[in-house]
Amino acid sequence: MKRSQINFVIEKAKQLLHQNGIRLPPFAYWSPAEWKTKGTECEEIRRCGLGWDITDFGSSDFERIGLVVFTVRNGHRTVAPYQGKTYCEKILIVGEDQHTPMHFHSFKQEDIICRCGGNLVCQVYARGLDGKLAHDDLSISLDGVRRIVGAGTKLMLKPGESVTLPPFLYHEFWAEAGSGPAIVGEVSKVNDDATDNFFLNAPGRFPKIEEDEPPIHLLCTEY
Repeated sequence: MKRSQINFVIEKAKQLLHQNGIRLPPFAYWSPAEWKTKGTECEEIRRCGLGWDITDFGSSDFERIGLVVFTVRNGHRTVAPYQGKTYCEKILIVGEDQHTPMHFHSFKQEDIICRCGGNLVCQVYARGLDGKLAHDDLSISLDGVRRIVGAGTKLMLKPGESVTLPPFLYHEFWAEAGSGPAIVGEVSKVNDDATDNFFLNAPGRFPKIEEDEPPIHLLCTEY
C-alpha cells in the first residue's frame, strides 16, 4: 500500500467514527513528531500493539481485500506486566464487499459485534483435520443463542447483533453491498497478529508500504 492511501483511509475512518459519535483515545491522534516526545510511560501502547492497523493482507487491492483496525486495549501473553490484561478490544471498519480473507486463530476467542452502519456478513467453516475447510455442520453462538449451521453459512449481523468465534473456526467477513460500511467491535482474548492468524489463502497479515508521502499517524507496527 502507498502511504498516501493509508493516510487517506485513516482520515476517512476518523471522520466516519466521529459522525457516529465514536471518539478514540488520545494516542490515536498523535503525529509522528509527537511520538518522538513519548518515553517509557507509553510502553504499553508500543508493546501491546495499540493503535492504527491498516492492511490489504498483501493483496494490493485494499478496496476489495482490506480492513481498518484500531486496537483500543490489549494485553500481552508473555511480556510482564501486561500479562494481567487478558483481553483485547478493537474497532473495525469494514467496507461494502471489502473482505477480510478466510482465517482462524489458534489461541484467540473473539466476539464480533456489528455496532452501527452497514450489515456485516460473516461466513463460517469448521477446520478439518487437514487444516483446510471442513464440510461438517457446526455449533455457533449468536448473541448467546446456540445454533447449528451448515458449512459455509453466511451469517448476517445487523447493527447490535454479534457472533462468538472460538479458536480454530474459519471465518471471513465483509459488509453487505448496499448497506454502507459497517463499524464493528471486536472483544477477545489477548490479540497477537504476528503469530495467531492462519489464513487459507491470503499472502500476509501486514502490508508492504510504499513511502510516497509522510505519515499523518504511525501504525501500531511502527512505534
